[in-house]
Amino acid sequence: MKIAVMGAGAVGCFFGALLAQAGHDVTLIGRPALVEAVRDGGLLLEHNGERWHVAVFADTRPEAVAGAELVLFCVKSFDTEAAAAAIAPHIGADCSVWSLQNGIDNADRLAHILDRPAVPVAVYAALEAPAAGYVRHKGGGKMVIGPSPRSEEFAGLFAAAGIAARVTPDVVGTLWTKLAVNCALNALSALAALPYGRLVGREGVDVLLKGILAECRVVAEAYGVTLPPTLEDTVFGLGTSMAEQYSSTAQDLARGRRTEIDDLNGAILRRATARGLEAPLNQALWTLVKLREAGPPSSST
Repeated sequence: MKIAVMGAGAVGCFFGALLAQAGHDVTLIGRPALVEAVRDGGLLLEHNGERWHVAVFADTRPEAVAGAELVLFCVKSFDTEAAAAAIAPHIGADCSVWSLQNGIDNADRLAHILDRPAVPVAVYAALEAPAAGYVRHKGGGKMVIGPSPRSEEFAGLFAAAGIAARVTPDVVGTLWTKLAVNCALNALSALAALPYGRLVGREGVDVLLKGILAECRVVAEAYGVTLPPTLEDTVFGLGTSMAEQYSSTAQDLARGRRTEIDDLNGAILRRATARGLEAPLNQALWTLVKLREAGPPSSST
């Protein structure tokens, strides 16, 4: 099957590499540095304690999605509209488009631009990209897929490639649950510059995590979503199961890149405000990350 990955960062490269290893025709669409690295030596995948150079195609042009039966849309949330508009003229009528992005409304935003359905997918994987064309898997690797006419078929394709995948009718609840987990850990990992294992359990942190999750739960309820009673256990468990993982927000700040904080804690804050609620802990985290993004003020002489 021909599969295109639009916005091939760590997530897109990881799934693209596994699908390519399973024999599929995979094209990664990403930055020039990625394309150059992949064309020179293949995509370097570190997975299960081993390393492989995986042969995949790579391109910087959005028109490289042409002919794909499945597009994995993996761009940062703030690039959703622009990237969707770039690929829209090149997607075939029978192509399925999946949003593998953080946040809870990217699939809707993507569908609006493409004027066709987009399938929301929640991804759970600890990944990092130490260099262009190099992706390191550190844990997890499953996906929960929204319903569509071909979701079950593609879930089987992913499973055959070694990716745990299942389809759920309640993908909205799944996305809200993932959002709450990200709101609890992403900004704290970024601001403290610590991986989850050195963050969870530190003095005062567990109380803070519980407070953040409580705010997320109240906001979710206001939108008709009930978060699972095991939510706190999930967050605290990541301190063990993904002990060495730095959040994507932490990785973005470390590289001097824009973060997705507007679609994480910022999303909770906007929705709380719209319902006349308060979310002071999420507001504080959003504000602090935005300040870090802005960097130090320029010096004057």
